[in-house]
Amino acid sequence: MIILDGDTLTLEQVESIADDYAPVSLHARAAAAVDASRAVVDRYASGDAPVYGINTGFGSLAEVAIPKAALGELQQNLLRSHAAGVDEPLPVRTVRGMMALRANVLAKGYSGVRRATLDLLVAALNARVHPVIPSRGSVGASGDLAPLAHLALVLIGEGTATVGDDRIAVDGGTALTRSGLTA
Repeated sequence: MIILDGDTLTLEQVESIADDYAPVSLHARAAAAVDASRAVVDRYASGDAPVYGINTGFGSLAEVAIPKAALGELQQNLLRSHAAGVDEPLPVRTVRGMMALRANVLAKGYSGVRRATLDLLVAALNARVHPVIPSRGSVGASGDLAPLAHLALVLIGEGTATVGDDRIAVDGGTALTRSGLTA
């Protein structure tokens, strides 16, 4: 079992997760850090002060206030709009490495992600739910927005994924259900 804590993951462990399907879990300290950062996001989301990307639009829409009832939809639409990759899918090995690295970064507790989302990412990795991530195309300076959007879509039951050794892609919701997981 490889424990993700946001600090100690090694290249060898990533390779073991990617190639050998080593199981992963979240360290209790990381879970507490994730919960604490999420509490900050929730506090801002429930308030009236504008906070970029939490209760405002993005980019040129940064000064547009988003109603509280639409905040979840705002985040889902952000994923949908950034899932703009093209070309052949990345190999499962690469996708598993991405999933492990993203889970480990989120385990630092700096992002404001819900722990349930991180738990689902870890569970999907362990259940061999592999998002189909196109090999080309991204937006933004970081270069990872499109690939990570494709990954995250599966966690909300959208996008496409394969399960286990089956190379036939199914919709994200079906992939999660087949693995006993829920978006």
